[in-house]
Amino acid sequence: MELTISQGQYPINGSFTISRGSKTSVETVIVTLQKQGVVGRGECVPYPRYDESVDSVSAQIQSISSEINAGIDRQTLQSLLPSGAARNAIDNALWDLECKLARTSIWHKLDLSAKPLQTAFTISLAEPSKMEQDARDNAFRPLLKLKLGGADDLQRVAAVRRGAPNADIIVDANEAWSVELYQQLVPHLVELGVSMIEQPFPAGEDHILADLPRPITICADESCHDRHSLDQIASCYDMINIKIDKTGGLTEALLLKRQAQDLGLKVMVGCMLSSSLSMAPAFVLAQDADIVDLDGPLLLAQDIDNGFDFTDNLMLPFSSKLWG
Repeated sequence: MELTISQGQYPINGSFTISRGSKTSVETVIVTLQKQGVVGRGECVPYPRYDESVDSVSAQIQSISSEINAGIDRQTLQSLLPSGAARNAIDNALWDLECKLARTSIWHKLDLSAKPLQTAFTISLAEPSKMEQDARDNAFRPLLKLKLGGADDLQRVAAVRRGAPNADIIVDANEAWSVELYQQLVPHLVELGVSMIEQPFPAGEDHILADLPRPITICADESCHDRHSLDQIASCYDMINIKIDKTGGLTEALLLKRQAQDLGLKVMVGCMLSSSLSMAPAFVLAQDADIVDLDGPLLLAQDIDNGFDFTDNLMLPFSSKLWG
C-alpha cells in the first residue's frame, strides 16, 4: 500500500465566524492510499481548539507511514494513533480503499440504506442585525444553527427568530456561557422556540449541568470525542455531537454512536467546516441521527470534485466517485 499526504484548501463563501475568530478559507489534510492500482481517500480538518495544525497532523500521519505502507488495517490503526484528525484521514481512506478493492459500496458493507438527509444550516456569529439578515436570506431552510458567543446572545437569537419565524432553531454556545448567563438565557430561549443548546460550558466543567434545569436538550460537543468521553458526561447531557474529526474516523464513530444510543443519549452528527470528502463518511453515520449538521459544502465558495448535491432542503446521497 502506498501513502500520499496532501493538503486541501477551500475558500469560504464570505467569512465564517465563531467565538474564537473568523476565517475566509479552510485548510485540510488529505490521505491517499493506493493498492493494486486502486485509490482510497480520506480528509481531515486540523482544529486549533485541540492543538492541531496542518503540519502537526501531517507529521502524525507520517510517523506511522511505514505501518501504513506495510498494509495496516483499521483495527490496528486504532492502537497506533489517538482519536483526532490524523487518524480520521487514514481511517476513512482505508474505508474507501476497502470498498473500491471489493467493488462494493459503503452502504452494502454496513448493510445500510442511503437516504437523503435534512441538514442544519449555520448562521455565523455576528451582530444581531447581521444575523437577522442572514436568517431572512435562509428562512426557507427548515433548521438553522446559530453560532453564539456569550454577550448579546439573547439579542442574536431574537433577531434570527424575527428573520426566520418558521424555522427550527438550535444554538451552539461554543463553551462561552457562565452559569449565571445560562440561567438568564434558557427561559427566554424556550419562549423563542430553541430546541437544542450545544456545549454551553467549557469542556471539563460538564458537572455543572447536573444541578441545572434542562428544559431544552443540551448537547455535548467539545466534551465528547470518543467512547472514553461517555463515562464523564453521560449523566450531564441529553445528546452528543459526533464529529469524525474528533473520533478519529468512521470506525470509532460508529461504535460511539451505538454506545451513546444504548445509554439513552440522542445523537447529532456534525462536522468541521470542510469539503464533501469530509462529509461523506459523516453522512453514512448520520442516517438515523436525531440532528444532522453537515452543511460544510454549502458554506464553501468552491467544493471538491464530485461533491454533494442539495435539493429541496435535502442533502442527497453521494456518488462512489467521491468516496465509499
